[in-house]
Amino acid sequence: MITDALRAAFADVDAQGFVHVREVGVENGPEVGLGADDPVVLASVFKIPVAVAYAEEVAAGRLDETGRTRVTSRYRIGGIGTAGCADDVEMSWRDLALFMMTMSDNAATDAVFHRVGQAAVDAVLARTGLVRTRIMGCCEDLFAALTADVGIDDVEAAFASLTPGQLDKLSILDPERTTSSTPREITTLLDAVWTGRAASPRACETVRSIMSRQVWPHRLASGFGSDVQVAGKTGTLPTLRNEAGVLTYPDGRGYAVAVFTRASSPDLRQPAVDAVIGRAARLAVDHLRSTS
Repeated sequence: MITDALRAAFADVDAQGFVHVREVGVENGPEVGLGADDPVVLASVFKIPVAVAYAEEVAAGRLDETGRTRVTSRYRIGGIGTAGCADDVEMSWRDLALFMMTMSDNAATDAVFHRVGQAAVDAVLARTGLVRTRIMGCCEDLFAALTADVGIDDVEAAFASLTPGQLDKLSILDPERTTSSTPREITTLLDAVWTGRAASPRACETVRSIMSRQVWPHRLASGFGSDVQVAGKTGTLPTLRNEAGVLTYPDGRGYAVAVFTRASSPDLRQPAVDAVIGRAARLAVDHLRSTS
């Protein structure tokens, strides 16, 4: 059975796995799931609904995407993109949205989140019927929770020095206490984006375009050849590696995929766990394609 194959794949890398895969645009069609309705920590996968909220603000004329803003030291957390810059950065809103999604720039995310507002993000969840998905603020809120839990202000240092005992206490790793969802609800969101129901058609097209430009090839994309188009968003926290996205085959069929993992080891580098995300997605999609 496909669920046995998925369990074996995750067991091979000493990790828990949670998966849901559905064909885009096929209502009540066949699906593959493993823990599909279990609560999972989103980590940076939460940036997908933020991107939808941003794109809808632009499409509605409430935000000029070419308008410029300054990313200051307030947002300098996470160490990549504008978050890793030594000096303040001035960028357009559309470029910040691009950085947020393609390289998972936390500073860009927080600037965009504060511009569109929590209510706009929550409206995306309500519009797509995601009753078990909750977004508890942006990146600085998540890292503030980490600081409160372990008493270390330097996020990078905290991640590198966490003990197993500290990991067990972190609220950001507990889906009951942090930004969370289920694999099924995330594929529901992706399906709504790809079929133009999550927001206006223009906004959904913007999100699809941005997600197709993600730079990370080591998770979801690692399971597929270059003939399969990958549009995704990763998420990473200590012990957690996730990716959600849509895979489009040459025949035009698309598959919404959400894979969430939790490793037994706290090591910051776990290439085998990264790769099992692509492996699990390939197993699930191959099964769907062979049976439908």
